[in-house]
Amino acid sequence: MPDHIHFAYALGGDTHGQPLTEDAAISAALHDDAPAWLHLQADHPETDPWIDRHLEWLDPSIRDALTEPQTRPRAVRIGQGLLVNLRGINFNEGKDPEDMISIRLYIDSKRMVSMSRFRLRSVETLAQAISDGNGPNSAGALLADLIERLTDHVEAQVQSLEERADKLEEVSIAHPGGAHREEVSDQRLELTELRRYMGPQREAVRGVARSDVDWLSEADIRKVEEQLDQITRVGETLEATREQLQAIRDEIEGTRAERLNKNLYVLSVISAVFLPLTFLSGLMGINIAGMPGVNWEPAFWVFTGGLGVVTVVALLVLRWFRIF
Repeated sequence: MPDHIHFAYALGGDTHGQPLTEDAAISAALHDDAPAWLHLQADHPETDPWIDRHLEWLDPSIRDALTEPQTRPRAVRIGQGLLVNLRGINFNEGKDPEDMISIRLYIDSKRMVSMSRFRLRSVETLAQAISDGNGPNSAGALLADLIERLTDHVEAQVQSLEERADKLEEVSIAHPGGAHREEVSDQRLELTELRRYMGPQREAVRGVARSDVDWLSEADIRKVEEQLDQITRVGETLEATREQLQAIRDEIEGTRAERLNKNLYVLSVISAVFLPLTFLSGLMGINIAGMPGVNWEPAFWVFTGGLGVVTVVALLVLRWFRIF
């Protein structure tokens, strides 16, 4: 099988789950009345020429949308077909889960063409289920099942973020002076990346549910609507977690500000006590004629005692004005 083709399967009937490995077989299946699913590497240099040769029935606008470098979640009805862009959690090694992977699909009652730039676990597990003979056998069931798998993985990631935020809140309350700012920043960044796509993803799934194409059965629509409700709950969880992380950040900043103010307060008290001492010692240290006590031997100790008295008086004055 060429590198730009990840997999292709026949759906339904006696050939359900049968892999299609040759260009001719794939092209014939996508021209046939029996449903088939093809998944391509979106950014492979051979993808566009292959589509031009074998998928000439695709409208040029659909081809451009499928291979567009930058996409956002959406669902557009084109005749009796749907152009759907969705996002899934990135489980690839060395990648951040919140760097969500785009999957682009054109799907009608008989033909399903999907593309992605990176491996997507939801797509791979769905393809494996079809290969095992347990997967969906119609276009509507395939789309509904894919949306369900994508949503489940997003919800699991958001739950993980929520649990980590709860633990961070407990730690920050128990140890308010701890260095948690970096962890809060990391979690806020992850949350921001997830929130970036959840709103458009919700609208895309709503668009699928309301598309009114005849190949989406009532069962398929109910399943998509359930996923719409699930995505809405995910969005609400993200908003709650966002507020929680903001509260944790405010608490950490408040603790830092309180510590800084306390240190400045101590420094101010020390400065207030030593200000008159500094003035007197500077005044008595000038080297000009007429300085009292220069020739009197007890003068140093008398002056030192005087400084002690000044210190006590300064502390009493500060105490009187409730400075400390």
